[in-house]
This record gives sequence, structure tokens and C-alpha cells, in this order.
Amino acid sequence: MKVAEHVGHEGRGIREHFPDVVIPWRRVMLYVALCLGFFLLGFLPPWLKARDAAEQRDAAQREVRLSRLQNTLSSAVVDAQRGEFETARQTSSDFYTNLRRQIDRGSESPFTAGQREMLKPVLSQRDEIITLLARSDAAAADRLFALYSSYLKIMSNGQ
Repeated sequence: MKVAEHVGHEGRGIREHFPDVVIPWRRVMLYVALCLGFFLLGFLPPWLKARDAAEQRDAAQREVRLSRLQNTLSSAVVDAQRGEFETARQTSSDFYTNLRRQIDRGSESPFTAGQREMLKPVLSQRDEIITLLARSDAAAADRLFALYSSYLKIMSNGQ
């Protein structure tokens, strides 16, 4: 019989034990909304800082990619002028490979749309310049220098 009475008490609600307690649901919801609002208000400044830092990081990465391309091409020019044609050939090949990779990235590319269009003719010279370098032709140094000059012009006009 005690078990049955105990089960009976469990079945009763909290209202039977505390009939005079009234829960102010509107006030509870107001407190919950205020807590959520303050949480979001505290979350906003770090989120804005993180977003700004990400934008700065992306801009820095863009500049690094552009600098690496320019440095690779200038290194090939110097090597060709010194008569180190094999090194210049390898470096030129690296330049063209990386240039193609960056152009193919589309909107993720460090180049603007206009720069990408102006750089496509530069890519068409790849085989001819690589062949001149492979033959150790002195004309390759002049062609590489002309390529470097046009690359710099495209980069300064397209930004």
C-alpha cells in the first residue's frame, strides 16, 4: 500500500505542493531575451575584429603571391643575362606555371579581371621563350626582359 501511495505522490504536479506559486512567464522570457541580447552584444566586437584581420590576411597573401611571381620572372631575366640559360629556363617555367595557376583561380586570383585578360597573351609566349632558353640562345635574355617589362606594365595599369 505504501508503494501505491508513493506512486500517487509522484503523479501529482508541483502545483499541488505549491498551489500559490505563479510563474511570471513574461518576465522569464524578458530575462532570457536580455541575456541573449547581452551575449550577442559581447560577441559582436571580437567577430568584427576577426573579420577585419581575415581581410588584412587575404590582402597580404595577395601581395605575397604577386611579389613571388614578379621575383621569379626577374630572377629568370637575371639568369638569362648572365648566360645561365638552364637555370633561367627552369625559373621561367616556374613563372609560367604559377602564372597559369593564379589566372585559373578566377575570382580568387590575386589579379583583377582586367589583368587576367591582359596576361593571357603573356602565357602564349611560354613555349617560344622556353625553347630559346633550352637552345641557349642569347635572344632569350632580350625576350625575357621584354616580358618582364610588359608584366610590370600590366600590373601597374590593372590595379
